[in-house]
Amino acid sequence: MMEKDGTMGKKVLFSPIGGTDPISLNNLRDGSMLHICRYYQPDQVVLFLSKEMLSYHRKDNRYVYCIHQLAKQQGRDIEVSLIERPDLEDVQEYDYFYAEFGQIIRDIYSKLDEKDSLLINISSGTPAMKSGLLVLITLGEFPCKAIQVVTPTRSMNEHTHKGFDLETVWELNEDNGETENRCREIKCPTLSAIKNEEILKKHILAYDYAAAIRMVELLPKERTVAYERFLQLAHARLELDNSGIGKFSENNRERLFPVWSTDDRKVFEYALSMDIKRRRGEYADFIRAFTPLFAGLLERILLKTCRIDLKRYCKVCSDGSMKWDINKLQGTEVLRLLETGFYEFRTNSPVYSSHMIVLIEKMSEDNELTKLIDDLRFVEAKIRNVAAHQMTAIPDEMIKMNTGYNAKQIMDLIKKLFHYSGIRVKKDDWNSYDIMNQRIIEKMG
Repeated sequence: MMEKDGTMGKKVLFSPIGGTDPISLNNLRDGSMLHICRYYQPDQVVLFLSKEMLSYHRKDNRYVYCIHQLAKQQGRDIEVSLIERPDLEDVQEYDYFYAEFGQIIRDIYSKLDEKDSLLINISSGTPAMKSGLLVLITLGEFPCKAIQVVTPTRSMNEHTHKGFDLETVWELNEDNGETENRCREIKCPTLSAIKNEEILKKHILAYDYAAAIRMVELLPKERTVAYERFLQLAHARLELDNSGIGKFSENNRERLFPVWSTDDRKVFEYALSMDIKRRRGEYADFIRAFTPLFAGLLERILLKTCRIDLKRYCKVCSDGSMKWDINKLQGTEVLRLLETGFYEFRTNSPVYSSHMIVLIEKMSEDNELTKLIDDLRFVEAKIRNVAAHQMTAIPDEMIKMNTGYNAKQIMDLIKKLFHYSGIRVKKDDWNSYDIMNQRIIEKMG
């Protein structure tokens, strides 16, 4: 007898019995039930017998006999249990089998442990039996393998029961020799999995990657392996988590991030995350994100347009912020312009947006740029008041009332400012999250 691997659980096959079980008299090949036993080698087989099939069993024990002959041939044991329904004549009633099989499989499953596996034959029995099983599997109540067996001729089976000489038929069975495995596992997506994946798609399209990742935990691992890591990457991206982003392959990152240069990417990804806050209606967070982004763009405009690198005049603090350094400023044109622009300029103060605006306005000859910066400076001043004095939710209408612009119009001004920053951004790059979302959904199949 074959030794059973102690680390493996037992395999249980549930099978209705049909007209070609256990061996078809028309082609002398395994019926579906016996063929599954041959190739999946279950430890236990539970057979469901209607009145007609039960009469054949009582006549010559054909189903149990062939299973035991196969077990002997394979050098192992197979336990066989019978569920007999001697009064079941109307075998086309779908509702009956849906309820009956549901209870039977629940009983079988209640006796299995986590290492055990359940196999279900969906090729034997009447159409109503097969449909009842498929619906149960689709509802996803029972983790199992649904197995279909292709007929040897790839066509519909013909049923013949007369003249069944048990020992002769077993000896003549061609599948006892070298033949192909005709079993096919049916990947039947459960309704719960389909429903959860539809909810998952809605989370993705709403840029709620944290909720999407929680949904993934409710789905079978084999359904999520193609896209789960992309969801994790999307979440790290929205959170501006550079260490999290760094865990993913460069190939995956570059396909999703249109701006990849480290410093430029930091500013552009911050702008994208700010725009996502706007799209999700998180206007308070949108407002809070404005000032850091505005300052970051002004710093790059100073470098590109005015050739002023602030680091030459400042000291960089441990948190990444900058303070003016009197030793670096002393005797420079930058200090003269700052002292001209401000009544009292403190040389040890943090670098504010207002400082950079003065330098740009005094050194740039681009009137469109200075007008754009003035408009955004006005927005920043007004938007701070909204955030500072509002203890309830901030609607878009309130932003418009205070600044003269709604959130989308403010975002459009910021996009224009990028043109002067030296960061190369194409129009389609602003749809980067939507493109990423579509790729993730495509991977969901």
